[in-house]
Amino acid sequence: MIPTILAFDTSTSFGAVCALTPDRRAHAPRAADLLRAVDELVDDPAEIERIVVGRGPGSFTSIRIGLAIARSLALTLDVPVAGASTLDGYAAGTPVIDARRGEVFAPGPRVVKPEELPVAGQTLVGDGAIRYRTIFEAAGATIPGDDDPLHRPDPLLLVERAGPFGPAAEVEPLYVRDPDARPSR
Repeated sequence: MIPTILAFDTSTSFGAVCALTPDRRAHAPRAADLLRAVDELVDDPAEIERIVVGRGPGSFTSIRIGLAIARSLALTLDVPVAGASTLDGYAAGTPVIDARRGEVFAPGPRVVKPEELPVAGQTLVGDGAIRYRTIFEAAGATIPGDDDPLHRPDPLLLVERAGPFGPAAEVEPLYVRDPDARPSR
C-alpha cells in the first residue's frame, strides 16, 4: 500500500505550496500560513505517514519556517521526514528562484546575477524568472505568464525526488550563500 505523504515547500515568494499524496493540493500566500493550507488537505493528522519538505534554496526565513513545521509535525505524529531541493519541484523548465540582492538561485545549486546565467533557448520557471523577465527574455529565454502555476514548485515532484526518509532533525536546509545576519561585535 502506498503511504500517505504530506509534502510542502515554503522557500519561494509564492508562500506555501503543499500536497497530500496522491493528488490533493493547497496553497497559502505566506509561508507562515502553511498550517492553514495543511488543514485544508488533512481531515485527520493521523493519516499522515511521512513528510517531505522543500529545504531550499530560497528565503532564509521561509526555509526555516518549512523545516520547523516539518520537524514539529514529525515529532508530534511520530513519522519520518525526507528533504528535497526546492529546485527539484519544477518540471516544465529550468527553475530560477529569486535570491534577492539582484541574484537568482539556479540549478547546481548556485547563486548568480541574472545577466550571468546562460539561458538562450530555455524555458525558465520560478519567481526569479518572473522578477527578471526582461533580462532573461532579452537573452533568449522563454518565460510563461506571471500567473502560470508552472512558476510554483510542485510538492508532488518533491516527493518523487526526495532523499531518504529518517528522523526530522537529519533534514538540513540548503543554503547556497551565507545569511545577511552577522554577529554583533
